[in-house]
Amino acid sequence: MARLRIGSRGSRLALWQANHVAGLLRAQGHTVEIEIIKTTGDKITDVALAKVGTKGMFTKEIEEALAEKRVDLAVHSLKDVPTELQPEFELAVIMKREDPRDAFVSPEYSSLEDLPRNARVGTSSLRRQCQLKALRPGLEILSLRGNVDTRIKKLEAGEYAAIILAAAGVGRLGLDQHVRQIISPETMCPAAGQGALAIETRRTDTQTRDLLAFMDDVDTRNAIECERALLAALGGGCQVPIGAYAQRQNGALHLISMVGSPDGSEVLREQTQGGDPQQLGRETAQKLLARGADRILQDVYSHEIAAPAQP
Repeated sequence: MARLRIGSRGSRLALWQANHVAGLLRAQGHTVEIEIIKTTGDKITDVALAKVGTKGMFTKEIEEALAEKRVDLAVHSLKDVPTELQPEFELAVIMKREDPRDAFVSPEYSSLEDLPRNARVGTSSLRRQCQLKALRPGLEILSLRGNVDTRIKKLEAGEYAAIILAAAGVGRLGLDQHVRQIISPETMCPAAGQGALAIETRRTDTQTRDLLAFMDDVDTRNAIECERALLAALGGGCQVPIGAYAQRQNGALHLISMVGSPDGSEVLREQTQGGDPQQLGRETAQKLLARGADRILQDVYSHEIAAPAQP
């Protein structure tokens, strides 16, 4: 049996994820330790994510520990992992996905549709901001950083009428008492990889890869490869207004995707089907680009991004 060291961020959700993986490995007879590593994204908490502009803001320092062999594997929320890994690393495992959708969280209102005009809604995601503004133009969208516990405390303190969070993260922490609505992917397209966990290892460490193989889920991996292929073809990171969600339906992969302007004035959506995950992702990206996604994204990249305002 092996002694394995997991690199993880220190938030309660990140540690839940690391302990979940550690539990599965310990059940196989391995000895497991968790090392907490503070990332750039953890250090910069007073700026909207879209304005930080650093790819790998939640993974870079953990990858450094991996490269230095201070840890043997890293557990990530997949939506935080850049589409292009450094050549010395690989995603050895993509675990079975939990709920990929976004959750409407509010102590007072039962749904997004019930919010009154000018209600304050918290999010730092341009993808969510874009779709919220398109669905409900009269809402006031405000920046909301911090871990899930912090965001919910701010909601309960009355700083927001509602906030939007990933359903999987809220569920993992048992903090779903204020979840009023799970928003369909057709209404609010999720981020690529949302709801799934990835385990990253050194590419040369075949021994660790073999020990982890039992956790890999083929259907989730195919779906994620499709979503990340679309994201890569659009040149996007995790903080641009791009959504992608793939799932297997009737023997084929079905992909829902969107690209939009941060102010919600333009939202392009595509629903496509295919067999090869990466080809489907790339071809769908080309359809979006042909419809004007290139112009929208160029505008996002060439100007200071209109991230949600601070409350």
